[in-house]
Amino acid sequence: MPHWLIGGRMARQHRLDPTTEEQVRDRMKILAAILALAVAALATALWAYRDIPATTLEARYTGPASKFIYIDGARIHYRDQGSGPVVVLIHGNFSNLIDWDPWVDALEDRYRVVRFDLTSHGLTGPDPTGDYSQERTLALTARLIDALGLRRISIGGTSLGGTIAVHYAAAHPERVARLILLNPGMLEGKEMARRGGVPKAAYLLKYILPRALPAAMLRSGFGDPSKVSDALIDRWYDLWMREGQRQAQLDRLSQYRAGDVEAIIRSIRVPVLLLWGEADSTAPIQQAQEFLKLLGNAASVKFIKYPGVGHMAVEEAGAETGRDLRAWLDATATSPGG
Repeated sequence: MPHWLIGGRMARQHRLDPTTEEQVRDRMKILAAILALAVAALATALWAYRDIPATTLEARYTGPASKFIYIDGARIHYRDQGSGPVVVLIHGNFSNLIDWDPWVDALEDRYRVVRFDLTSHGLTGPDPTGDYSQERTLALTARLIDALGLRRISIGGTSLGGTIAVHYAAAHPERVARLILLNPGMLEGKEMARRGGVPKAAYLLKYILPRALPAAMLRSGFGDPSKVSDALIDRWYDLWMREGQRQAQLDRLSQYRAGDVEAIIRSIRVPVLLLWGEADSTAPIQQAQEFLKLLGNAASVKFIKYPGVGHMAVEEAGAETGRDLRAWLDATATSPGG
């Protein structure tokens, strides 16, 4: 029999072999099932990690003192409480103005305390310009202070907020009476910028952000992780999930540039209160000594260390640090402010 006839017959046999066709069909069914499961899992994840509407969060997290003001197109959430010399407080990265509650409790009977959510944070949310640079952040801060009619202030912040406070004090020395820094992030921020920006893969967090992430970040920021409450984790997670917030926060991290932080710190001339947690793993306590050297031109510097307290000191030791702040403000109050 000719070989081409044998080959054709074998080919027809192969095509018609019911065992082979059944195997192919089974494999296709398995692949289809896997694909369907993958699509369902992705859809479930996207639904589970969907944005929370701003109106929902405002109903949940505004308080009696909450107000909103438009500053250069950005709708800023702020609270203005108490009366007397003005203290402006700026929160750290990933945080929100509510974390300052213990300091407000310590001050508001004698001081006017103004705090606000930075853009890409809290109830302020994304900046419509998409600009989260240090220059834009400082400009919005300055315009907010002007819009509220604050003529002379004490200004303070923690982590990123400390960086903004130092920049404001350096740029507006005629407006600042005193500077308050809690675990300031300037030197660590410079090192972070040197290591490079945010990897593109991080933008997956825009779509899938488990609650475990803020929980882990908070616990790593506490000297005693057992002090992190479920309520604190829930609030951080909720406000991270505000519509547009994840994109905005990642953009802020991507746009961060440290600049010449040493020169800016050296330019400070007012009295400074420097508070630092000894268990801070983000801005290690060793940086405090460098900070103290750079503050050599300040009118005075009071330095207080907190054993066992981590980077998120206002969340972990708000009452203790607030008491020390109150004592220092009372001792150094020389101008009416506001």
